[in-house]
Amino acid sequence: METIASIKPLLAVLVSLVAAVLILVSGRSPNLREFWSLAAATIKFLIVASMIPVILAGQSIEYTVLTFLPGIDLKFKVDSLGLMFGLTASFLWILTTLYSIGYMRTLKEHAQTRYFACFAVTLSATMGVAFAANLFTLFFFYEVITLITYPLVSHHETPEAYSAGRKYLVYLLGTSKTFLLAAILLTYSVAGTLDFKSQGVFSGVDPSIWLIVIYILFIAGFAKAAIMPFHSWLPSAMVAPTPVSALLHAVAVVKVGVFSILRVIFDVMGPDLMNRLNLGIPTAFFVSVTIITASIIAMAQDNLKMRLAYSTVSQLSYVVLGAALLTPAGMTGGMLQIINHAFAKITLFFCAGAVYVASHKKNISEMRGIAKQMPWTMLAFSVGALSMIGIPPTAGLISKWYLAMGSIQAGEVPILIVLLTSTLLNAAYFLPILYTAYFQEPKKDAGGHHESSEAPWIMVVPLLLTAAGTLFLGLYPNCFLDLVRQMIPR
Repeated sequence: METIASIKPLLAVLVSLVAAVLILVSGRSPNLREFWSLAAATIKFLIVASMIPVILAGQSIEYTVLTFLPGIDLKFKVDSLGLMFGLTASFLWILTTLYSIGYMRTLKEHAQTRYFACFAVTLSATMGVAFAANLFTLFFFYEVITLITYPLVSHHETPEAYSAGRKYLVYLLGTSKTFLLAAILLTYSVAGTLDFKSQGVFSGVDPSIWLIVIYILFIAGFAKAAIMPFHSWLPSAMVAPTPVSALLHAVAVVKVGVFSILRVIFDVMGPDLMNRLNLGIPTAFFVSVTIITASIIAMAQDNLKMRLAYSTVSQLSYVVLGAALLTPAGMTGGMLQIINHAFAKITLFFCAGAVYVASHKKNISEMRGIAKQMPWTMLAFSVGALSMIGIPPTAGLISKWYLAMGSIQAGEVPILIVLLTSTLLNAAYFLPILYTAYFQEPKKDAGGHHESSEAPWIMVVPLLLTAAGTLFLGLYPNCFLDLVRQMIPR
C-alpha cells in the first residue's frame, strides 16, 4: 500500500481545538460562539471528506508530529477504518451542534460556553483516535476524551451529576491506567514498536501465553466499549444533557471504545495470530453475554434515556462480536455497525431530547399518544427503533445480515442464535414505546387539551436528517462497503 505524507489528519484534529479557543473568547456573544462551533464542524468534515479519493485508491495518509523514542511517535495514519469513523463522527457533529443550539437555548441551560468548548475539544480527540498510527497516539487521545468529557457528564452540577461524573472517571481512567497502559507497555516490550501494522504488531512473533495476557488486558482496558462488567458508567452518564448522550454516548466516547478494540484485533494482534491463539470465538461468546444481558435489563427501564443506554451497551458489542468471528462477513458487519448504530442511536437520543424539551417527559409510561402531538419526532424515532431491531429498509438490517452470515461462515450456530435472540429482545423493548406513542390515548391537561407540540425546528431538522441517513445507509450500503472491504484480510 502506497503511503502519502499529508498534514490533513493534523488539520482535522486542530480545527476544533482552534474553535474551542474562539468559543471561549466569544462566550458573551452566543451567536458568534455558536457560529464558531458550526464553522469548525463543517470545516472538519470537509477536511476528512477530502481524504476519501486517496483512501479509495488503496493508499494511506501519514503525518508524524513528534518522535519521543524509537518506535514511540505522536503520529497519524489515515486508512479506510479510520476514515470511516472520522467521516461519521465529523458529519454527526454538524447536526449535533445545530441540535445543541436549540436544546441549550430552549432550556436556558447554564455554562453553555463551557459546553460548546468541551464538545469541540472532544471532537479533536476523537479525530486523534480515528487517525492514530500507533498505540501511543491512540492512548493519548483516548485519555483526553475521558478528561474533557467529564464536565459534560457532570454539566448539571447536581449531586447526581457529580456522582455520575466520578463514576465515569473511576471506570474509564481506572481501567486505562490499570489494564490498557500495562498492555501497551508489554506490547512495546515484546514487539519493540507500537506502530499499527496491517498483519498485526505481533506478526512474526511466536504465539505464547504472554500474547493472550496482553490481549485480555486490552479488552479490559478499553472500558469505553462498555463490555460487561465495565459498563455501568454508561447508564449513569445519562444524567448529562441529551445532546451529550446523543453524540458522546452514541458516537464519540463509546465508538472510540469499540473502534480501539478493532484496532487491537486487526492491527495489533492480527487476524492470523488471533486464529492461532484461538482468541476469536471465545471473545465472541464473551461479548454475547453483554448483548443478551443488557437487552434484558433494557426491557425493565421506564426512563427513555436509560432504556436507550442499555440498548447501546448491548449493540456496541455487535462491533466486537463481528470482528472476533474473523470471517469476511463477520468483520464487515462489525465495522458497518459502527456507522449504522451511530446514525440510528443518535436519532433516538435526539428524539428523547425533543420530547423532553417539548413536554418535559422522561418516562415511556408518560408518553401515551405523544405521536399525535409530535408526529415528526416520533416518525424519526420509529426509523431509529426499527433500525435497532433490524427491519428493512433501515441500516440496522445490513449490519445484522452480515453478522449472521459471519456466524454461519464461522460455523458457530450458537452465535447465530445469540443474534436472533438479541433481535427479538430489541423488538421487545422498542415496540412497546411505539405502541405507547401511537396507539394509546394522549393525556390531556386540566382544560381537556393535549399537552405538547413539536420541539423547535432547529432540533427537529437534525433528527429528521439522521433518520433519513439511517434509511439511506439501509438502501445504499455500498457507499461505505468499499471502505470496509479494504480492511478485510485477503
